Amino acid sequence: MAQKPSIPKGTRDFSQQETAERNYIFSKIREIFGRFGYAQIETPAMENLSTLMGKYGEEGDKLLFRILNSGDAFAGADFSRPLTPQVCEKGLRYDLTVPFARYVVQHQNELCFPFKRYQIQPVWRADRPQKGRYREFYQCDVDAIGSKSQLCELELVQIVDEVFRSLGVRVLLKINNRKLLSGLAQVCGFPDKVVDITVAIDKLDKIGLEAVKQEMLEKGLSPQAVEILEPVLLLQGSTEEKIASMRQIMAGCEEGLKGLDELEELFGYISAAGVRTQVELDLSLARGLNYYTGAIFEVKALDYQIGSICGGGRYDNLTGIFGLSGMSGVGISFGADRIYDVMKGLGLFPEALGSSTKLLFANMGENEVKYILPLASALRSEGVSVEIYPDNSKLKKQFDYATRRNIPFLSITGEEEKNSGTVNIKNLSSGEQKSFSIKDIEAIGSFIEG
Repeated sequence: MAQKPSIPKGTRDFSQQETAERNYIFSKIREIFGRFGYAQIETPAMENLSTLMGKYGEEGDKLLFRILNSGDAFAGADFSRPLTPQVCEKGLRYDLTVPFARYVVQHQNELCFPFKRYQIQPVWRADRPQKGRYREFYQCDVDAIGSKSQLCELELVQIVDEVFRSLGVRVLLKINNRKLLSGLAQVCGFPDKVVDITVAIDKLDKIGLEAVKQEMLEKGLSPQAVEILEPVLLLQGSTEEKIASMRQIMAGCEEGLKGLDELEELFGYISAAGVRTQVELDLSLARGLNYYTGAIFEVKALDYQIGSICGGGRYDNLTGIFGLSGMSGVGISFGADRIYDVMKGLGLFPEALGSSTKLLFANMGENEVKYILPLASALRSEGVSVEIYPDNSKLKKQFDYATRRNIPFLSITGEEEKNSGTVNIKNLSSGEQKSFSIKDIEAIGSFIEG
């Protein structure tokens, strides 16, 4: 009995149409990254586990895909000792930021700082698959490292603005600062619980306020501490009003006040730059990853129900883990798969992305094919995408092929056209048909390209 083909849960095949639509997203993002002076690099799909472990928090470490050292990794293993180092020393990358930090440290003598790079590559997480959450997905990361200036944060805000406006997606960009969250942990009397607090707060949109409060209590916070945090999570008003209220709460807390100063500076830059995307200060925004130390960002689609489609923040200590201290960076990651789902759901992709072919020559027989071959080659040399149907089939079958492939122009060139040195080309959308001299490449190209 033949095996039924399948793929792992949380992964997807992409059709010709879907691939064209995804490439549309990638090309828009790539062009805008370049416009701001970021250059592309790539890193391996796998990293040493020592590079990945401990960078994403306890929950993140559980989602790392580990790779066996060999197909027979358990042979000869000493089961009296921990197995992981013996059979598994590598893992698939969880994100692009930690590999980027490793890259910076490893190549520091070759780089010019501030170093501005982008990456568009897949990442893997051993997560539970569900709508908008995959085990294999693409990230489009953009980072600047080697400067503490918040002009770098501003650039990321501007990039978010440019990318989503170019894609036609209305979004809300939320901003907070991890120093402010650390300050809250100090103010409520549990400075050692900042990770537990941020992990709990990061779930506010998913599980609600009461469940977040319960999780903080279970992590060891007192009811009095949770009572201090609750009004902060519910604080309303303009950015200026929120910052003013938080200055009162943070009075005497140096780290918290530093976070507020940074937020005030960043929002001042955003206002001066004329960013058109809706931007708000969200004091409940936490971003669960441990390495963030300053500004944090999260982007949500306004017209489509899905989780975060973009997020990132400032990290001061990430390269220090690999032996290069004092190298501050800031970055943001665009979740290409979720952006795709949003655009597909809202019908935002341009028509006719599924086929790059502009003109199909029908196959009318061997002699006619030989007649049009030089024309097809000449048009391709001029940058026009051309196909010749491979089989001398019924015209209806060839016409159906052009229709299903979204090929806009069809040429049915038979013996009569061959004898007169002409070629017929029909616009399948408008029905307009024209006859050209087979040597008039420029006129044919102009008709097809519009």
